Amino acid sequence: MARKNVALRIDPKVHEAIARWANDETRSINAQIEVMLRDSLRQAGRLPGDAGDLPRRGRPPVRREDDTGNDTDGKSRGVVKRDTDT
Repeated sequence: MARKNVALRIDPKVHEAIARWANDETRSINAQIEVMLRDSLRQAGRLPGDAGDLPRRGRPPVRREDDTGNDTDGKSRGVVKRDTDT
């Protein structure tokens, strides 16, 4: 599902407070605002049950293949396929 873009006008002092909080949590300001909104919706009983999960932070895991050529979950120590592998 595509993520929605929203223009937000916000008091500069509130923005600074959110930025500090986001920094403490090692999140972007955008991610921090989404966490805050989801928490508020959940507490009010208004978060839709089919709302998608928050995107995972950081880089996606490396795709690996085991010796049989099957994809693994990225956690095992399978063979890493590179363009130079033959």
